[in-house]
Amino acid sequence: MTTTETSTGSKEFDLAKLLTTRGAERYELHSRHLNHQLPRMLRTLGFDKVYQRAAGAYFWDEEGRDYLDMLAGFGVMALGRHHPVVRKALHDVLDASLADLTRFDCQPLPGLLAEKLLAYTPHLERVFFSSSGTEAVETALKFARHATGRPRILYCVHGFHGLTAGSLSVNGEENFRAGFAPLLPDTAIGLGDLEALERELRRGDVAALIVEPIQGKGVHAAPPGFLPAAQRLLHDHRALLIADEVQTGLGRTGDFFAYQRDRGVEPDLVCVAKALSGGYVPVGATLGKEWIFKKVYSSMDRVLVHSASFGANAQAMAAGLATLAVIENEELVSNARRTGELLRGRLAALVDRYELLHDVRGRGLMIGIEFGRPASLGLRGRWAVLQAARKGLFAQMVVVPLLQRHRILTQVSGDHLEVIKLIPPLIIGEAEVDRFVAAFTAVMDEAHRGSGLMWDFGRTLVRQALSNR
Repeated sequence: MTTTETSTGSKEFDLAKLLTTRGAERYELHSRHLNHQLPRMLRTLGFDKVYQRAAGAYFWDEEGRDYLDMLAGFGVMALGRHHPVVRKALHDVLDASLADLTRFDCQPLPGLLAEKLLAYTPHLERVFFSSSGTEAVETALKFARHATGRPRILYCVHGFHGLTAGSLSVNGEENFRAGFAPLLPDTAIGLGDLEALERELRRGDVAALIVEPIQGKGVHAAPPGFLPAAQRLLHDHRALLIADEVQTGLGRTGDFFAYQRDRGVEPDLVCVAKALSGGYVPVGATLGKEWIFKKVYSSMDRVLVHSASFGANAQAMAAGLATLAVIENEELVSNARRTGELLRGRLAALVDRYELLHDVRGRGLMIGIEFGRPASLGLRGRWAVLQAARKGLFAQMVVVPLLQRHRILTQVSGDHLEVIKLIPPLIIGEAEVDRFVAAFTAVMDEAHRGSGLMWDFGRTLVRQALSNR
């Protein structure tokens, strides 16, 4: 560990020196001590960059080249990186030397952040703070089961709600679930399938349905009218609706919460996280109805029946309050709606131009770009080779040159999906839209030529996929 000598002879921790002397070992350290597959994957894709600093919607490498962030840390960096308002709030809370996490007092910041969050959802009355999205979901699952006295949770095919044991039980992606059974009692239904929902509710053991208003995997929105109809069915059978807004919430889709696009929807529990952190301090929150919280915390004996060691810590609460202030003061919800419509419209205009491009969908700054089987014979043969090796390789072939040649970071939307998901910081504007569309057009032009470095890389991906079988 790097330390420096003080005037009194004691040793002091020196973070700057540690990063200077050991920072170059970053990939080796990960290979040796953390998830060894991460550096392997990054090197295979040519994503093993060394980023030195970041600000707003950009970061910079060792040579000072800028990279446009269209991923936002999977949605965490909704305000961009290192927003000055959040930075100042964190400096202020550290300088205040608050008596934090005593466990036996009531600090003001949690109450203030809860009050602010609940102002966006007038039908909800209480908040539980945790440290992540999956913890917010775990809280909602526990509260729903206790409040209803029923064990089973319904979820939607291809939904993603986290990777801890309870959240994994309602994860609609089988590759995440494999090898971790047994899980909680659960049943998957199709997104928008009201008949399946009613059929499961008739069994009388359902506590809740958990749903993302727009699924992160593939960027599929719940069909118009599904959420209010599902809510009515659930309530008719004394079950609850849980809205997972961990990624879609706080303005991402052009509404403060994505469920608010459908009139009359009032979820019983709402899960938020990611953007609430301001990109700094992990924080999750579960918003709920009064009667649910009062059932869980039914007496003083049960005051700690559900708690979180780091929940409601002062730094997280300060980051959350500052984040909501920025969202309001900079009008980021309307910016997400306006900029998202511009970006989605310009990309959708390319669908007729490129036979490999099949669909552009989403809301606000949560956009899915889907690729599909081309019509022309030459491209169809190349597409078939990729699909035979592993579905999703073409989307990866697009993501890689976007980063390596155009310095734009994106992601494939899910395993075995030919979809790229764009979830940039909510602060981007027309300049970033222009840069992305120009880069994407250049990549599509190359893809449709049917030769060149992009297809050479495709052959490398095919060999890699086949060797992993």
